[in-house]
Amino acid sequence: MEFPTAESLTWVGHLRWQNECVTRWPVRLPVARSAILWPLRQADSVGFMEWSFLSTEELSAALRAGETTSVELTEEAIARIERDDKVINAICVPDFDRARAAARSADEARACGEDRPLLGIPVTVKESYNLTGLPTTWGMPQHRNYLPAEDAVQVSRLKAAGAVVLGKTNVPLGLQDIQSFNEIYGTTNNPWDHARTSGGSSGGSAAALAAGFGPLSIGSDLAGSLRTPAHFCGVYAHKPTLGLAATRGMVAPSAPALPVDLDLAVVGPMARTARDLMLLLDVMAGPDPLTLGVAYDVTLPPARHERLRDFRVLVIEEHPLIPTGSAVRAGVNRVADALVDGGARVERHSPLLPDLTEAATLYMQFLFSGSVARFPVEAYEQLRTRAAGLSAADQSLDAVRLRGMVSSHRDWMEANSRRELHRHGWRQLFAEFDVVVCPITPTPAFPHDHNPNPLERRIDIDGVEYPYFDQLVLAGLATMPGLPATAIPAGRSPEGLPVGVQLIGPMFQDRTPLRLAELLEQKIGGFQAPR
Repeated sequence: MEFPTAESLTWVGHLRWQNECVTRWPVRLPVARSAILWPLRQADSVGFMEWSFLSTEELSAALRAGETTSVELTEEAIARIERDDKVINAICVPDFDRARAAARSADEARACGEDRPLLGIPVTVKESYNLTGLPTTWGMPQHRNYLPAEDAVQVSRLKAAGAVVLGKTNVPLGLQDIQSFNEIYGTTNNPWDHARTSGGSSGGSAAALAAGFGPLSIGSDLAGSLRTPAHFCGVYAHKPTLGLAATRGMVAPSAPALPVDLDLAVVGPMARTARDLMLLLDVMAGPDPLTLGVAYDVTLPPARHERLRDFRVLVIEEHPLIPTGSAVRAGVNRVADALVDGGARVERHSPLLPDLTEAATLYMQFLFSGSVARFPVEAYEQLRTRAAGLSAADQSLDAVRLRGMVSSHRDWMEANSRRELHRHGWRQLFAEFDVVVCPITPTPAFPHDHNPNPLERRIDIDGVEYPYFDQLVLAGLATMPGLPATAIPAGRSPEGLPVGVQLIGPMFQDRTPLRLAELLEQKIGGFQAPR
């Protein structure tokens, strides 16, 4: 679906017509219930009707058919948040009054014949996006009262598509953790097990989706921040190709919201179905109207294949620098078995695969060089002293991260040249394969670990401890070269925790892994509500 621009449809004139329609010909909004979707609605233990766990496609169909109204959907979402979020803590900044007003406006617009892609659909937004009238803090206490002057470009696109924004979702301090907790808003718990993390940095968004607080959310991804929370909470997420979706206004406070080309980070959709991911990506995709958008529109190519048996898939079960835990390995193999059963060509090895050890080294260098860009001079000099004391023989990931923090621009340029070689290697691989299936992290959601020094944290993989940040190398497979990657549910661990995998696709061919995600959802199932 291509969402029209203001230039192509002159939205200002269209909205004037809408206002005139509502003013001159007030329409009684439909409240009748037909039998189309009624069987899908099951009352829960305290009487909530389950609109909250339907997909965006189903909710939009219900709205078009008069099965429900945006006001009803919004009120149910708000009631569910007020009931359940006390223990989950996903919605850190509610915006219920404006959501109710937006829902009323959506119903009025629909009564006048309007039908935009997300008209009347309740959604949430990651706290790190600028949204006028609400604080943007990135979890940093010194910015708890910062109010941005304008909406992020993606918030504007949500609103233009007709979405009803319920509020903002929780994040880690500075977005720099695999968990979501901070001094301002506290800790977000995993809806499947409150003693475990929902992931980070889009952990609040993933928890909100799993808990039924709206069918869609938007997040961002630098080190798996869309994919890891989706994996931990049993939902879907898509890391778009680098540069596909404009990022302006997804910026740390109180930095100016400028149309900057980011090196690794992207913004992207989160949902409970693969088709909803595609729907939201169509709303989000496109260049910034202040820069490339002046001259270019985006037209993503269709998926390479429509049938499961036509896909050529490379399955990567292990990374050379960190093992895959048994629960995640089982999820990868469940997907691989489903692909084989569906007739797809599945391979476990290929000489075309770029060197994963070098890829991880490059990724850590890029990631951590950017993370210290705004460090105080004194702290930076301490890092330089520590890095100078490293043995040349120390090629551990801890050493790579430390060297990356103090790398020079010359170092960065050299690394970037090597990255381009990797990108070319991926292009050659995707001439032979359509998608790569691999883990997102080595384990399901782990217990909360708030040790203030992340370097002292450890990740337990089947009883063996590894440095906490080593698990990022799996997310870096797609991030370093800028490839699209779709996170999908792939089963449950023996403890009943969600397990996800990622489907990595060719650059700017985002619809290919998204289509495979949809086919796998039909084959092995998808999201299930926490029990």
